[in-house]
Amino acid sequence: MCLYGQGVSRGYAIGRVVVMGAAALEVAHYRIAPESVQSEKNRLIQALQATQQEMQEMADNLPDDAPRELAALLTVHRMLLSDPLISDETLSLIEDKHYNAEWALTTQGQLLGEQFAAMDDEYLRERGSDVRQVIERVLVLLSGSKTALRLDHESDSDELLIVVAHDISPADMIRLRGARFAGFATDLGGSTSHTAIVARSMGVPAVVALGHIRALVRDGDRIIVDGANGTVLVNPSEVALQEYRRLQQDFIDERAELLLLKDVEAETLDGMKITLHANIELPDEAELALENGASGIGLFRSEFLFMGRADLPSEEEQYLAYSTAVKAMKGLPVTIRTLDIGADKTLDGEATVATNPALGLRAIRFCLANPELFATQLRAILRASVHGPVRILIPMVSHMHEVIATRAAIASARQELDAKGQSYAEHIELGAMVEVPAIAIAIEPFAAALDFLSIGTNDLIQYTLAIDRADNEVSTLYDPLHPAVLRLIANTINAGVRFGKSVSVCGEMAGDAHLTRLLLGLGLTEFSMHPQQLLDVKREIRNAHSNALRNKVAQALNRAHAVDPSSLYH
Repeated sequence: MCLYGQGVSRGYAIGRVVVMGAAALEVAHYRIAPESVQSEKNRLIQALQATQQEMQEMADNLPDDAPRELAALLTVHRMLLSDPLISDETLSLIEDKHYNAEWALTTQGQLLGEQFAAMDDEYLRERGSDVRQVIERVLVLLSGSKTALRLDHESDSDELLIVVAHDISPADMIRLRGARFAGFATDLGGSTSHTAIVARSMGVPAVVALGHIRALVRDGDRIIVDGANGTVLVNPSEVALQEYRRLQQDFIDERAELLLLKDVEAETLDGMKITLHANIELPDEAELALENGASGIGLFRSEFLFMGRADLPSEEEQYLAYSTAVKAMKGLPVTIRTLDIGADKTLDGEATVATNPALGLRAIRFCLANPELFATQLRAILRASVHGPVRILIPMVSHMHEVIATRAAIASARQELDAKGQSYAEHIELGAMVEVPAIAIAIEPFAAALDFLSIGTNDLIQYTLAIDRADNEVSTLYDPLHPAVLRLIANTINAGVRFGKSVSVCGEMAGDAHLTRLLLGLGLTEFSMHPQQLLDVKREIRNAHSNALRNKVAQALNRAHAVDPSSLYH
């Protein structure tokens, strides 16, 4: 049996299945007597507190070789347990409707999950898994169980283990450290899910979004996880096993060879120097970027500070996060993207009604509509700039007045810091995400007014082709190689050259080594991607001839059909 999902961490794993306990725990649904309301509320409060304590102990006792992301993710989950949207609203269901604690908690969890699922932004949609995971952990404690994990086969075989689950939380990752696991396969997840983030940081093959794999396999089944192609083979034939063992060894040899490129220049055969930056979502990932030879941070997403909480992060909290990443990069540039949150959910957790959240009050529009929130973030970013070079990146720009208003907001933030005697760098570059077709088409005034441009290919493709790649019914039409998309990218890169401004690509296209030659042919000289993808892309760059590629790509762009990247290897 072969199952198809999304490969989020490359590599090949062969081992025996260990099925994690049911993620969507079956809980009793019953109404309690009025005189039992307070005791039921106390039972929930105790479970919430016990879960918080458990996560705190995990974070305090992380081994030195634990993935850096785990501590931050555990902190996020611990904070969620204090969020009124989980605690207070669930207690209200017990109080008002006399639900038992488990019923109240799953009801509120379902409501929050639906709100996150409606969000347009993929990263924010994935944060709904945080809510689900902490609720599941509380349910485990309410049931009196110590753990939802089953590792019964750990001692039954010398083979490595492959964890199959509905989803995997950061707390689950901690418990899995003692097992000899070789890979992950989950029903849920995406490229920005916690399973994906941690798997990539650990270099463990993982396939997510498989649908119902947890229901289709049993403990002890032998499976192959192909993180390169997003496939999982269940009880494969001996022929398939031999082939994948060969692929596995080839991959191990390849990674060892790639490590030799860490400190080598990213330069094409004809001497074109290319800048390779990293995308990060958490401050601690800056060290992972350095380990993979990044020459800077091209995209530091700030959303992690704002999600999963009822209050806004303070200036100090934001300053600490930004400065941690800046210090870790040791003088290399760090590009911080201002808050990119959608109109489908306000920061206080209340759902809003938007006909189309993707086209609503999101990203820079949201920030300019909430000047105090924006000012707090800008002050924190400015303060972090004293520790190293910082650039500010504005998401979803479509009008010049948004650039002008942002510069005014930065000037105001500087004045506020001056009044308090707080330091910041004299010069900080301002750039914009090119992810709306309007700015890519009319790029000249933006290239003239800004210090740099960063192409967000994920949204640019989605908006250009009117395709929601999260919608299974049309996701196959999502095509990064469509001539219209490539012409918009080329138009932006060419404008950068004319105005002497740097242009990078920070979307998924930048980290896909199969598309590296195509982007070089479009004239791109700055890439930004997940740290684990840097060396693969660097290898492609060092084996490419940029001038020859430009001629080939220029010819291909004049055709009506999508460009074939394989044609650029001949």
